[in-house]
Amino acid sequence: MKNKFIPLLVAGTALIAACDQKATDNTQSATATTSSAAPVVQKADAIAVVNGKYIAKSTLETLEKEIAERSQGQTFPKEKLVEELVQRELLIQDAVQKQLDKSPEVVAQLEDAKKAILTQADVKNFIKTNPVTDAEIKAEYDAKVGGANATEYKARHILVKTEAEAKKLIAELDKGADFAKLANKNSIDAKESQNGGDLGWFVSSQMVAPFSEAVAKLEKGKYTKAPVQTQFGWHVILREDSRAQTPPPLDSVKEQLTPFLQRKKVQTMVENLRKQAKVEILIPLTEEKPKAAENAAPAAAATPAAQPATDAKAAGEKPAEAAKAAEQAPAAEEVIEAEEVTEEPKEAAKEPEKAATPAPAKEKK
Repeated sequence: MKNKFIPLLVAGTALIAACDQKATDNTQSATATTSSAAPVVQKADAIAVVNGKYIAKSTLETLEKEIAERSQGQTFPKEKLVEELVQRELLIQDAVQKQLDKSPEVVAQLEDAKKAILTQADVKNFIKTNPVTDAEIKAEYDAKVGGANATEYKARHILVKTEAEAKKLIAELDKGADFAKLANKNSIDAKESQNGGDLGWFVSSQMVAPFSEAVAKLEKGKYTKAPVQTQFGWHVILREDSRAQTPPPLDSVKEQLTPFLQRKKVQTMVENLRKQAKVEILIPLTEEKPKAAENAAPAAAATPAAQPATDAKAAGEKPAEAAKAAEQAPAAEEVIEAEEVTEEPKEAAKEPEKAATPAPAKEKK
């Protein structure tokens, strides 16, 4: 029977998220082969021996676990997994014989892999020695799921650029104008302006503070008599309805709250390390504009079409989408994760049937 590599198998630890997985896997294998500190494998603890080199049973177990995790429970025959590891060991030995492990490129890759492993090992150790307590889980639940989000609101809004425009719309509403029609005609919120400004059901934590405070103060069926300003522009808001929430029980969201709190702890730990460290940045963090670009800037500025619509107020960007984009900005916690972590559980209370996947607060208009 002709032996082949098993497609899509990836050897190595699943903790190394910061490196290219394929390159990392190879460098880890090479590290295990060339490092004098690598544990000695005895015959009783091996699955195979290749040119006198034993392959540990733990290596096979790790590979089986990773395949199960990445292929959603799919398994491969053990003989194929063993053959995969044998062929990899042959490649490693061949590379070492050719002294590829001493080439500058491979040495650099091995060093990068080592750094990634140590980074994740430190995070894992911190989580192990600083476990999330039941009290912390309960406090997070009360703040984000069971307590603060006791009421849902249903509202519409009209978003405009200036206070004067908003006051004009309020005057028209005072004369009996239809709110939905005004929203469709005037709102710069592109998506909701096509649906009468309808925001659907939401909780206060999903909105920026001035907006949510205004909605909470309104009576059912009433609209704001004064424009509400947020970072997105000026709003006229109509509160259509409200209802009490029945938050999901603590036990149903505990598994999602725990990794979220772990992530917060890790982020705090990293921030503290950064504050205590003596760090000197040796490169410029901003790029100088080419002279040609500087000379061309006035001409470009004179052309309205060339001006990028980066402001949510000018571009009519949906505040919820803008907030989401801000949340997705790179942060230290996104670089250092010991395991897959869910986001902040503010959506859990909104829809009990979705409580198993809490989500972060999404600021809307």
